[in-house]
Order: sequence, then C-alpha cells, then structure tokens
Amino acid sequence: MFGLNSKDTSLLLVVAVLTLLAPFILNPFPENSDLAQFNAGYPDLMQRFVIFGIFAIGFNILFGLTGYLSFGHAAFLGVGSYAAIWMMKLLTLNVIPAIFMGIVVAGLFALVVGFVSLRRSGIYFSILTLAFAQMSYALAYSVLTPITGGETGLQIKPIDRPLLSNLEPGEIGRANLFGIEMGNSYLLNVGGWQFTFNAGYYIAAVVMLIAFYISIRIFRSPFGMMLRAVKSNQNRLNYTGLNSKPYTLAAFVISGMYAGLAGGLMVAMDTQVGPERMFWTASGEVVLMAILGGVGTLIGPVLGAGMIKYMENILSKINDAILHQWFAFMPDGLENFKVAIIHPFIGKGWHLTLGIVFMLVVIFLPGGLVEGGQRIGRLFRRKKRKDKPSPDATPAE
Repeated sequence: MFGLNSKDTSLLLVVAVLTLLAPFILNPFPENSDLAQFNAGYPDLMQRFVIFGIFAIGFNILFGLTGYLSFGHAAFLGVGSYAAIWMMKLLTLNVIPAIFMGIVVAGLFALVVGFVSLRRSGIYFSILTLAFAQMSYALAYSVLTPITGGETGLQIKPIDRPLLSNLEPGEIGRANLFGIEMGNSYLLNVGGWQFTFNAGYYIAAVVMLIAFYISIRIFRSPFGMMLRAVKSNQNRLNYTGLNSKPYTLAAFVISGMYAGLAGGLMVAMDTQVGPERMFWTASGEVVLMAILGGVGTLIGPVLGAGMIKYMENILSKINDAILHQWFAFMPDGLENFKVAIIHPFIGKGWHLTLGIVFMLVVIFLPGGLVEGGQRIGRLFRRKKRKDKPSPDATPAE
C-alpha cells in the first residue's frame, strides 16, 4: 500500500489513527477533575505536537541515517518562519504559498550551510552548524532588523495588505486555507469531558502524515541505504570509489527543508515569528527529541517531540497551589512535606525533570522510547508463549 511493505503500512495507519483521535486520547480526564491538569487536548499544544514532530522527523533523516549531529538545525526553522511570514504579509494569507516558501528558502539556506559544514565531520561539523545558527540568530536579532523585526519579531499588522487579499481598511488578516481559518474549532461536550476539534491542528496533522510517509520512503530507499553506509563506515565507503559527499549534502538539505516546513506551519498556526526560534537552545531541543524517542527509528522522533512538548506545557503549569489541592487530604505537616519534595520538579523546574528522564533513557534505554516499547512487547509475547500449552502436552486428568 502506497509503495510500503505491510509493516510500514501498519505503522503509518496507526500514526494516522492516533493523530485523528488525538482530541479524545489527549483529554482522558473530565474538565472538573483535579487530574484535568494533565489533559493536553487543546489546539495550541496539539499543533505543537505535530509541528515539532515534523521538525524531529527531518532532523532524524540527517542524524539517524548519516550520524552527522547538527547543533544548528533551529536556523532552518527560523529561516522558514521568516520566509513564510513575509509571504503572508506581501502576497496572500493562504497558508499553502507561505509553507511552500518556507520549505524552499530553508532548503536553499541548508544547501549553503551544508556545503561548508560537510567539509568536516564529527565534532567539527557539529560546531560549524552551531556557529551558523548563532550567526543567523545574531543577524535576525540585531543586524537585519528591517527584515526580521529584531527583538520584537514580525507579525501580521493592520497596515499589511497582501496582494491577493480583500481586507477592509484596518482589518488584521488571518491565516487561512482557502477561507478556513486556522483558529476555527468545534467543541464537543460529552458528560464531563470537552473535546476540541481544531482546523489548524488537522491541517498540520495531514502535513505531518505526508512528511512521515516521505521519511519512510527515504528510509527504505537505496538512497537511505547509502546514508546508512555513510554512518556505518564513511572511510570504507570512500575507498570503494563512491563519493559520499553528494549523499550527505542531499540528506542535510532534505533535513533543512523539513525544518523549514515546520517553521512555515508554526507561522500558519500563529502569525508571528521572532529570532528566539533560531537560538541554540531550540537546536538542542530537537536533538533531545530524537534521542529520547529513538535515533534512527521512524516513529521515535515523533514520540520524543510529543514527550518534551507535553512536559514543557503541562509540568510547567503545575504550581504549589495545585499541589496543595492534590494533597489536601493529608495532615498539614505531611502535605507541606510532599509539596516541598515535588516543588523543584514542576513549574519552572520542569527542566530538571526532563534532565532526569533524559539521563534514565540514555542509561537504561539507549534506543529511546521505541526500545522501551519493543521490550514491553517482547515481554508480553514471552508471557503468552509461556501460558500457551504445548501441542504435545497431555491434558491433566
């Protein structure tokens, strides 16, 4: 199906079903429940799940297949965002041309950066990409302010009159897909639950599924096999007479285009962009996503992106007041003790929790969350085999 084998087709269908049912899956607790704090089924967060999933998928094509670790991938995310916002400000508020422009400009920028950076490998390559990203951030923050808006960034303003729009004087344009605004939502109330179906999320989700499908085809293609050969032993590959540079450069550009796609979608969902998207911490974040989920796996980067964005948006909102509500049934002394113990790991301290999780994954699950799922699956299969009677066994009297 779709040129995929049965296993990859099943994986694609599972991802599609989970994406379609995300408003239900991410809202397991009733709205009035104390545990509603852990619900993640609201549009902004769901959009971040799929957009950063695309970003991580693209990064995994470079790092997972070739072994080249880029510390500057956020530069392509930022460049794609700036290209998309300018397309909306000048031409049309339809998100398709904006996203397309983000992909193209990010791809061209990746071609330049990759051509220079791929002259080196290992830590030298990583430092070069980091240097390019920080230079891009500095340019966007202070030098190219007429183009980037400097510290305040860019957004759609009442004075913007895109060429292919029919806005009234003073009206602020809104991103749309042939008239469907990204903020349009339908609320479904079932008992104590409220489920939100957001147009922007489903548009981004469809793009993510297409990006995921393309990544599967790349992983299973002869091109993907060449990239794995580069990761395995690039020197030996060069000794055979094959020039690996065009393959690594192509992987770098494709990865940059994925980042540009994510940047364009971020602008489509929220029509503003600032230089912070190009800062080195954003590049480090996508590295964590890939490692947490499972480098070199198909679904791993998406899982890693979802996990980090969930912790960033859910754990960071928990404060001492919420903790006191949870432990109100305890005696005052024990309640305060519990709150004091948990306090460093929530709110602004959510990075500490992320660091601990990352450390545990690296030590006990080098293959990331995917390896954890595989271990659980093998455990259940082993248990089923033990419970299943042998064909030669004689029933007890």
